[in-house]
Amino acid sequence: MDTKVLTAHVPLPLAKKIDDLAARLDRPRAWIVKQALAAWVGEEEERHRLTMEGLADITAGRVVDQSDVEAWAASLATGSPLPVPQQ
Repeated sequence: MDTKVLTAHVPLPLAKKIDDLAARLDRPRAWIVKQALAAWVGEEEERHRLTMEGLADITAGRVVDQSDVEAWAASLATGSPLPVPQQ
């Protein structure tokens, strides 16, 4: 796989944590950083996908009234929660 070198300045406490993890896992610092970046990028891609899915639901009119959601949420602390609101 082709690679590209990226440079970033990180706070010293974070660099220490990365170094400590690398030592504990017996892995190079670059491996730790690559794993962390891959996880973060994956989470951001999923967050974007879910946002786009939500916006498409709104555009299509698949929404639930806020008062219904608030009533449902309040009922969760009671002995008899309401069913999940439907559109």
